[in-house]
Amino acid sequence: MADNAAKSSPSLAHKSSLASTVSSTSSDTSSSTNENAESAGAVRGIIFDIDGTLADSWNLGYQATKTVLTEYHNKKSDETHTPETYPLTSEEYHYGCRFTTPERLARHVGLDPEDPSFESVGEDLGRQFDDYYVQLVDKETAGFYDGIDELLMKLHRGDGDSDSGKMSGVQLGALTNACVEYAHAVLKANCPECSSDIPSSSFEGNDSSIYQRFSSIHGANSVPRPKPFGDGIQKCCDEMNLHPSQVIYVGDAPTDARAAVDAQCRAAIGVLWGSNDEECLKKEGGFKALCSNVEELRKAIEKYL
Repeated sequence: MADNAAKSSPSLAHKSSLASTVSSTSSDTSSSTNENAESAGAVRGIIFDIDGTLADSWNLGYQATKTVLTEYHNKKSDETHTPETYPLTSEEYHYGCRFTTPERLARHVGLDPEDPSFESVGEDLGRQFDDYYVQLVDKETAGFYDGIDELLMKLHRGDGDSDSGKMSGVQLGALTNACVEYAHAVLKANCPECSSDIPSSSFEGNDSSIYQRFSSIHGANSVPRPKPFGDGIQKCCDEMNLHPSQVIYVGDAPTDARAAVDAQCRAAIGVLWGSNDEECLKKEGGFKALCSNVEELRKAIEKYL
């Protein structure tokens, strides 16, 4: 499992706007994939996005965003706001979630990527946001959607009521466009303690849970380039000792599909309970399936096991 990375905000040197295309990504990753791709076989790893995919955390992010933006606004304007009155709609917030935190916040304060201050303002707001909202993570503010914890356990341990037989156990990974510290916080807060062949005394504190079974956990500040680039998926695959062709990526945003295609994953599966609706995700050719509930997600994944 990946160690917690040192606290820092992701660089905006490579803007992860929706205008980014798969063709603009690193040729090194593509050439490596073409040279090392294995023949089709059972999928051996599942990498998950976190917000809007595993965790129902949108209100935490929304309220933390308004808090940070309110402070920024009040320093620059005679007209003051409170987080409750700051003019950011939930629709605007959800749309912004497809970008990295610094880019999203810079856009929320009205800056265009071409603005000279876009990167510096975004990184400053991103640091403030990370410092504020990571400490607020718990099972109430960033709880798993119903059925997710059971799904993770079954996928990892090979349990399940499959029509075609018992599901094979797979490795688990997590990749978010939020900071890596947030990813660890959410998984630790949610993953249930359970009996296993590994004694709980082997783990420190309350970590005797599915959290320990995540082979790789990354965020935008711990990978070379964030989604929609495939760098993060590739880094997870490297740590899982798997080729991307052996991995499925699951997410709720257009950038998730694009990252999976860029990394040349076996498949990308979209979920419809996050920040983007079916109409939006259907436009992304990279998604092999769209799921409206956890049972549909289980069946979609199971087709590859």
